[in-house]
Amino acid sequence: MSLLLEPSPTMIKEEKLYREMGLTDEEFAMVERILGRLPNYTETGIFSVMWSEHCSYKNSKLVLKKFPTEGDHVLQGPGEGAGIVDIGDGLAVAFKIESHNHPSAIEPYQGAATGVGGIIRDVFSMGARPIALLNSLRFGELTSPRVKYLFEHVVAGIAGYGNCVGIPTVGGEVQFDRAYDGNPLVNAMCVGLIRHEDIQRGVASGVGNTVMYVGAKTGRDGIHGATFASEELTEESEAKRPAVQVGDPFMEKLLLEACLEVVQSDALVGIQDMGAAGLTSSSAEMASKAGFGIEMNLDLVPQRETGMTPYEMMLSESQERMLLVVKKGREQEIYDLFAKYGLEATAIGKVTDDKMLRLYFHGEVVAEVPVDALAKDAPVYHKPSKEPDYYQEFQQIDYLPTVENYEETLLSLLAQPTIASKEWVYDQYDYMVRTNTVVAPGSDAAVVRIRGTKKALAMTTDCNSRYIYLDPETGGKIAVAEAARNIVCSGAKPLAITDCLNFGNPEKPEIFWQIEKAVDGMSEACRLLNAPVISGNVSLYNETNGEAVYPTPVVGMVGLVDELSHITTQAFKQSGDFIYVIGKAKQEFGGSELQKLLEGRIFGKAPSIDLHVEAERQQALLAAIRAGLVASAHDVSEGGLSVALAECLMNADGLGAKVKISGDAVAELFSETQSRFIVSVKKEHQAAFEQFIEATLLGEVTSDGMLHIEAESGKTVVQLSVTQMRSVWKGAIPCLLKSKD
Repeated sequence: MSLLLEPSPTMIKEEKLYREMGLTDEEFAMVERILGRLPNYTETGIFSVMWSEHCSYKNSKLVLKKFPTEGDHVLQGPGEGAGIVDIGDGLAVAFKIESHNHPSAIEPYQGAATGVGGIIRDVFSMGARPIALLNSLRFGELTSPRVKYLFEHVVAGIAGYGNCVGIPTVGGEVQFDRAYDGNPLVNAMCVGLIRHEDIQRGVASGVGNTVMYVGAKTGRDGIHGATFASEELTEESEAKRPAVQVGDPFMEKLLLEACLEVVQSDALVGIQDMGAAGLTSSSAEMASKAGFGIEMNLDLVPQRETGMTPYEMMLSESQERMLLVVKKGREQEIYDLFAKYGLEATAIGKVTDDKMLRLYFHGEVVAEVPVDALAKDAPVYHKPSKEPDYYQEFQQIDYLPTVENYEETLLSLLAQPTIASKEWVYDQYDYMVRTNTVVAPGSDAAVVRIRGTKKALAMTTDCNSRYIYLDPETGGKIAVAEAARNIVCSGAKPLAITDCLNFGNPEKPEIFWQIEKAVDGMSEACRLLNAPVISGNVSLYNETNGEAVYPTPVVGMVGLVDELSHITTQAFKQSGDFIYVIGKAKQEFGGSELQKLLEGRIFGKAPSIDLHVEAERQQALLAAIRAGLVASAHDVSEGGLSVALAECLMNADGLGAKVKISGDAVAELFSETQSRFIVSVKKEHQAAFEQFIEATLLGEVTSDGMLHIEAESGKTVVQLSVTQMRSVWKGAIPCLLKSKD
């Protein structure tokens, strides 16, 4: 629409048009007080996106303050494009995870692809070179055509973007549950390397310095994407398909290389990705952080569509765009640098001293708003919190399953999509590009070496949302602990986490209670495991027609491998090695894969966790790995000990295992008791290993390609060939995708 057709300020107020943009009556009144007048259409749109949950964290900011964010090695905590942790020798690792849930529900290929593109820009805007991508995905059951379509196209979008941009996708997780039928979760994580002296921040400072636009031209895609991500999905959401952005990974690759070169120039003052809310958020946030203002002439904004209004330009979320602030008089150097990459850099404004965001269009001021009101002074709410009725009901239930055939049960568990091999997924990803991937997808954590050093980085994404649904605080602890377990099993020391808090509508007291309790649990685990939160994202309103997804606070964790020789994987290595289990099983089946298999739903208590025990075992296991005493290590998680043993054999070159369990066989084999590990140890290292850690000798690795499990009585309870288990485990997801619905 032309400016002449835009509603007048009076019409916006009287007809409450601001509600369609996501502002409440109270918030619109606040805008009116801040400006001392009614806002025009463009200003109303600017406030609506900046005050959306997606940009302002207005419903979650107070809860997020509970997270520990500082540590000895933290160089940059939350508040910038990505967090940064020191790894020694002048090097640091930058990483962050973000969601792209709503766009992926509407347009799965582009929704997932642009999620990957956005998180890459967050990392290289810090001055870091992206070296790895991970993801955390949630879908409904693979029994409906729609869920299959979403799953296939999300994976294709992640692969299409990551493979083209030339960054390996090395790890992640995929889980399936009816709770995600209408609202998939698509979380993308990027890890980058940086030298300390190259760290950049998104600031617009220095009066008179030039504000510069770089990258793709602005179109009408993604307008109001931030607001769209801050509301529930409904049957009308399909109509919002135009709100989903379209990505260009080849443009991203050029932009990445150009930006990594420009950060070497002392002409650069600040740099930020135009992410959610596009030009609005990048300009307002950069100015607010620096204590300055920004003035821009929208006639100068590169546009790929004709007749774009200020409202459209400011709210567009077109991809592959960056905003730079450059020292006055040094502009030509920046133009020339970007021209080398076939990219156009355009001066569109300047830094001012009045802390205002002022926009010109066709010679007129079309918006004039205080930057702090848009950014750091955006409204903050503490929503009502109420324990859901189901919680106390579940706490009274001690669920004890009956298993009659252990072999059939194990095979059925291996065929559950959440447990089954994700090879169908990661075979579409180029995880070896740049040739630094040491441990590829499929083990506890991915490992990427740091060229020119003896070091490597281990990385993982984790969250068992069923536990969090049953008991958010306990489940929050487990999410952090499991991520750390995966890092330790790879021979690395956990450094820090990034998180993506995926929840339902925070305006519902029961949902807000889930958020508060989960963050409490995560915070306690981060403190005890010495893994501060350095970055993250909140994705709320993950509901479809009033039904919320399971609370899913995904944890992305990075750890440091000091010596490449410490790298450990889950596969058994050679016949004759002893197999140990660390930790004893309890009768804990609430939220387990066994419960879901047998009952078709989850209920009861989540598994308990003692974080002090967790920390002690992780430290002892890592010490044993660093001492060269551990041949393989794997954490016991979904499906319990039996599934973990099977997983240790899937890539073990024809090996088998013969073990003997004691106590209740159902608990020993299928309970998901926390803080447990399976390790294999060479016989000559037995005595030394047992000095490091308290563990139970289960049996040994064999050469017969069979998993043989005996009960305490001597009766064989499982006798399965690895070939048979592997066939079920590898074939489950492809079989479901091919099946007629």
